Amino acid sequence: MKALITGITGQDGSYLAELLLEKGYEVHGMVRRSSTENFERIVHLKDRVELHQADLLDQFSMASLLQTVRPSEVYNLAAQSFVPTSWTQPTLTGEFTALGVTRMLDAIKLIDPEIRFYQASSSEMFGKVQETPQDENTPFYPRSPYAVAKLYGHWITINYRESFGLHAVSGILFNHESPRRGREFVTRKVSEAAARIKLGLQDDLRLGNLDAHRDWGYAPEYVDAMWRMLQQPKAVDYVIGTGCQHSVRDCVEMSFMHVDLDPQDFVKIDSEFQRPAEVDTLLANPAKARDGLGWEARTSFEEMMQIMVEADLVAQEKASGRRRGGEGTR
Repeated sequence: MKALITGITGQDGSYLAELLLEKGYEVHGMVRRSSTENFERIVHLKDRVELHQADLLDQFSMASLLQTVRPSEVYNLAAQSFVPTSWTQPTLTGEFTALGVTRMLDAIKLIDPEIRFYQASSSEMFGKVQETPQDENTPFYPRSPYAVAKLYGHWITINYRESFGLHAVSGILFNHESPRRGREFVTRKVSEAAARIKLGLQDDLRLGNLDAHRDWGYAPEYVDAMWRMLQQPKAVDYVIGTGCQHSVRDCVEMSFMHVDLDPQDFVKIDSEFQRPAEVDTLLANPAKARDGLGWEARTSFEEMMQIMVEADLVAQEKASGRRRGGEGTR
């Protein structure tokens, strides 16, 4: 089997590449040409995957890439994926996160309609939730340019599946985190801040809405769900989540508890980090994935946050020479 992953340098892309390599796949990754290349998450894989330059903004490069690689599966994980940025760059977000999906699907239709396609949809599409918990039949109500763009990508995938017979599926993934999560996302921002404050490298942590609730899972487990979706005889969309919910406040308390600190001494509320239109609560009903894919989350929220904080402690100790007991390296 041969797979192409767009967004291979991201959190999900790197874990998916590892999973597919373990399963004996030949793995190819799409990367954008830029003046600064960030391969931090896949540096340990660079000798085992083949990287190709292409761009979701360029239709020709999509077709050329598929013609060169001839994959049996395509996992489209590339996007402008940070919600706050989508408010300041809504048009660019739409070009990558919405129209980029269309360009890839159109390239598949042109080059090889037998390619199986996975689209990374998002729980943010539920936005101002119409029911709780959310499943595959819950109405969408996006509350950010990012969520609107993701909804376009979701529906265009369904449209190409129904119109042209492509084996194209969308995974509606709820929040999933890990030590490879980008530092701008709240869980990683919190875990790294807890580590840095413990080591005396940072004075405080500024956050927006502590009362937002999310269904947070562990990213390495979620890429397994992606793979399982493309192995099914029929293309079907699935909600992927834990079925458990926690607040940003819980995230803060668990992270600081792990390093024996009181968050009230360090956490400050800053309106700069509050969204123009907030998504207050997201909670998955993953029953269909459990029954149809044999998939369910195994790592608890508490375990995940401990993994993240511990990884950030180790990384910050290595970078700074500090030790959590207060001493420096000799």
